[in-house]
Amino acid sequence: MDPPVVPAERLDGWRRVDETTDRPFAAGPVSVTASTVRYERDDRREPRPFFFASRLRIRPETPPNAALTRLVENRARTGFRDRLAERDVEAVESRGERTIAVDDPDAGKATLVTLRGRCALDGGTVPVEALLATWEAGPYLLAGGAYRLDGDATGVRRELLGLVRGVRPD
Repeated sequence: MDPPVVPAERLDGWRRVDETTDRPFAAGPVSVTASTVRYERDDRREPRPFFFASRLRIRPETPPNAALTRLVENRARTGFRDRLAERDVEAVESRGERTIAVDDPDAGKATLVTLRGRCALDGGTVPVEALLATWEAGPYLLAGGAYRLDGDATGVRRELLGLVRGVRPD
């Protein structure tokens, strides 16, 4: 299973750093497999902005429904908080949730969660904002990332949201 497609024209300045397929959830006959691609901006200070996009495969195949969507969103948030912790982002707090449109006309609207925390660096911490979007486009898709809140945070946020909105299943 391949990760979702990220439009190449939106990746100017972003370097692909990882592609993985893992099974973040399995209970009895139900399992979720995630295929993920991750990018970073090398031209920024630590902690560097990162972006990821994931495609989920749920077995047994189940058509999207409200209960399944809530479960996917909740598990995605928990997993994203774990990824932020692995990147030394601590004291993560939710800063809101809203619905956003994605560029794919065949996809549903995405639920976008904004989180804030502090990233530990040598000599202190810096404020970080993280975004996580979840939506259904045939398969469930996840996309998001994080960036420093100092400096050009507005520009990086706009760029990251453009990447999230451009993710497509194929």
